[in-house]
Amino acid sequence: MSVLEESPDSPLKKRPPAPRWSDIWLKNTKPLKHVVLAMQLQSLASKDPKSQTLIPHFANIDRTLLLSDELLLTILSKLPLSQRKSNSLVCRRWLNLQGRLVRSLKILDWNFLVSCRFITRFPNLAHVDLLNGCLFLPRNSEILLTHRMVSTQMSSGFCSNLDLLEENLLPVEVVDKGLQVLANGCPNLRRLVVINASELGLLTLAEECLTLQELELHKCNDNVLRGIAACENLQILKLVGTVDGLFSSSVSDVGLTILAQGCKRLVKLELSGCEGSFDGIKAIGQCCLMLEELTICDHRMEDGWLAALSYCENLKTLKLLSCKRIDSYPGPDENLGFCLVLERLYLQRCQLGNKKSVRALFRVCEAVQEVLVVDCWGLDNYMFTFASVCRRVKFLSLEGCSLLATDGLVAVILSWQDLETLIVVSCKNIKESDISPALATLFCNLKELRWRPEAKSLLSSSLVGSGTRKRGGKFFKRT
Repeated sequence: MSVLEESPDSPLKKRPPAPRWSDIWLKNTKPLKHVVLAMQLQSLASKDPKSQTLIPHFANIDRTLLLSDELLLTILSKLPLSQRKSNSLVCRRWLNLQGRLVRSLKILDWNFLVSCRFITRFPNLAHVDLLNGCLFLPRNSEILLTHRMVSTQMSSGFCSNLDLLEENLLPVEVVDKGLQVLANGCPNLRRLVVINASELGLLTLAEECLTLQELELHKCNDNVLRGIAACENLQILKLVGTVDGLFSSSVSDVGLTILAQGCKRLVKLELSGCEGSFDGIKAIGQCCLMLEELTICDHRMEDGWLAALSYCENLKTLKLLSCKRIDSYPGPDENLGFCLVLERLYLQRCQLGNKKSVRALFRVCEAVQEVLVVDCWGLDNYMFTFASVCRRVKFLSLEGCSLLATDGLVAVILSWQDLETLIVVSCKNIKESDISPALATLFCNLKELRWRPEAKSLLSSSLVGSGTRKRGGKFFKRT
């Protein structure tokens, strides 16, 4: 049996069939994709009654029309916040989608709030600030009022009672109407800042916005707190009663008691410019069992309120800000008590020149582990000795304490066996030359040390050799 072998030039070898035009056309489908895309876009445009023209060129095709709103929202949410403004200018569809991504907004124009544009433009708002929107903004005014809470233009008229914002606030009825519109349009609201609201406006807000967790209320009084008490899920609350030079209002023990009985889930509470006494703070401590942080700013409370802090059994952070006095007559030591689980004491811009106040404060906070004192007047060597009762301190930060000297600091911190971090900044009476061997040994055992007590000397040493001191010689000469 013979075997027939095929050679390359053999006429018996099968040759591939000649290509057909249909095969070539189907393999090169790239032009077909553009045609199909154009047909789909034209079909979408024909369904839109506002679109009456076809897309003439492939370069002008908006390929995002093929994406659903949900998918395009996901893409836009991944872009940085700096591009949101430019993205909203692409087209009307992107403008509406970008508005659905906005969660926080500061209202400057009250008419925009009460109009239906507010709800349709930003349907998913969670944080709203109405502070500047509740003010009249006079046109062509050259007077600009800037405060840590608000910055706005003011009228040129003279206000006799020196409360500059009183005459520029919107009426209470207008503010309540805006709160009603906000409550109906933003049921998922979680944070709100407002001024000059009434009990009725806050009740409407509490009924519609069940998820409201953070509220900052300016120009507050006892009657307004009846509405706040209806916010059962409120966790963070800031009450501003009186601000010298801006507006005045009154929050007393009556309002604090109403607040305590209604808002039992409070975790953080700040009382700024509020009145009250032992009874109001006691009610908060007994009812708000979840309270962990209490901030007292520029208080007007009666003497003896410090003893009520011991009723806040879960209080972990106590902040005193801009207080002209702490507690002039706190009462006997056996009635003070102390906060069992307090971890952090923060004092800023307070006057600590009263012996009874400072002694009672550290007595109540003797379980504290972190102490921060910033720009407080009156804290000298004698006043700082009262801090020696705080045996558990691990973190100490002193900044701007100009009356405290080195020996006063050493006398206290050497008795703290658990001290791990020490920060001393801009305390001019604490000299590096007064460092004793015991203090140097303490420095070696610390986990963190930031020692810059004499900022002036550090500045002078950094200017050596730069010739900065000589540059003004030709302008300022002794005669």
